[in-house]
Order: sequence, then structure tokens, then C-alpha cells
Amino acid sequence: MTQATATIGQTPWRTEIVVNGHAITADEPAALGGQGAGPAPYDLLLASLGACTAITLKMYAARKGWEFGDLTVDLALKGGKGDLQIARTLTITGLDDDQKARLADIAERTPVTLTLKNGLPIETRLA
Repeated sequence: MTQATATIGQTPWRTEIVVNGHAITADEPAALGGQGAGPAPYDLLLASLGACTAITLKMYAARKGWEFGDLTVDLALKGGKGDLQIARTLTITGLDDDQKARLADIAERTPVTLTLKNGLPIETRLA
């Protein structure tokens, strides 16, 4: 499936991530002691959901023969420790209201959406 490695060294909070051969730098903002050299962990979570949503909806539309102008997925993480939630807004140009509604319905069932909604067991072990 997919594999990632995250490595942190001496620079506070800067983390080098390699995901299937693609390098990403994650960091915390200066206000939290980082240098802001990359997105913070929750930023990456939103990026993953946004990418999955956009790609899945574009694929679905292509299978249906629907050509649209642009699709923008706006995401915001809201709440606190016990009540975090993600607000997702889709802006789609070039489709009629029924097609847009269908894409909004499909957005609720993208792979990353379902993973987040259903939870995912994580097994941690020492090497």
C-alpha cells in the first residue's frame, strides 16, 4: 500500500518525511518553537483529506463524462481536544446543481474521509 518515514534531528520540530519516494518537510510555527519550514501535522492531515477529495471527485466526474471548470476544497479544523471536527466546503464551477449535489454526496465517501470518520487502529512497536 503506502509507506512513510519521519525523521527529526536537532532542529526544533523540523521533521523530514519521505512518503513513497516523495520528500516533505513538516514543522511547527515559530509561535510553537518551530521555524515554520513546512506544514504542521494537522495541516498535513487537512492536505491529505483535501487531495483525496479533489482527486476522487475529479475521477468520478470523468467517469460520468462531466467536465467542470474548477473544484476547490476548503478545509478548516475546528474545536478543541475533545471535540475536533473538520469543516469542508466544495466550490465547483461548470456543473449543474444536481451534479454538484452528487459530488458533495461522493465527498462523504472518499477513502480518506471514511478512514477519518471510522478511525484507524495504530500499532506501535520499538525497532
